[in-house]
Amino acid sequence: MKSRKSAMRTLHRAGLAASLLILSACSVLPRPEPVDTYRLPAAEWRKAEGAALPLSLRISRPAAGTSLSGQRIVVVPEGDRLSVYKGANWSDPAPVLVRERIIDAFRADGRIAALSSDEVRLHADYEVVSDLLAFQSEYRDGAPEVVVRLDARLVRRDGRQIVASRQFEARHRPAGADVPQVVDGFGQASATVAGQVVEWATAELAR
Repeated sequence: MKSRKSAMRTLHRAGLAASLLILSACSVLPRPEPVDTYRLPAAEWRKAEGAALPLSLRISRPAAGTSLSGQRIVVVPEGDRLSVYKGANWSDPAPVLVRERIIDAFRADGRIAALSSDEVRLHADYEVVSDLLAFQSEYRDGAPEVVVRLDARLVRRDGRQIVASRQFEARHRPAGADVPQVVDGFGQASATVAGQVVEWATAELAR
């Protein structure tokens, strides 16, 4: 009986020691960094004059490289060195934000009768496919400048024929270097590119 009680005491002490080790380890683990999540600021659009074109258009999510395909807000502090803003994320991956901004611009314009995205594979007469080449802030002369660059193709769906292609770019100097100010710069630059895409694609389709 004594040996059994001794064994039980030993097990109890071992369990207590293990619990203390676990608690000690938990106390030294780094706390997760608080992250602020940002949407693209709302843009102001104007409705175009004229009748809607009797065709359908799909806007696909732009292809992007590794650095631009996620939710981190990318910054180029100097030269070719890529970094991200600490403690700040986009609400969606950057290509999704750009796609939704372009769709919003088309909807507000009103000259395309039927719009869809690649999220729902509906039939469309034409499709805008693109590559997101830049969606970042770049420091110039000690101040950030937001750069949005998109290489777009207008594709006829029945034969996968490229009807037209063009590269779009917008740059915007935020009011300051704080993250909310930089985010506002992204909103304005992306709205400029989206508006350019709408004007270009609508003119090509009107032909």
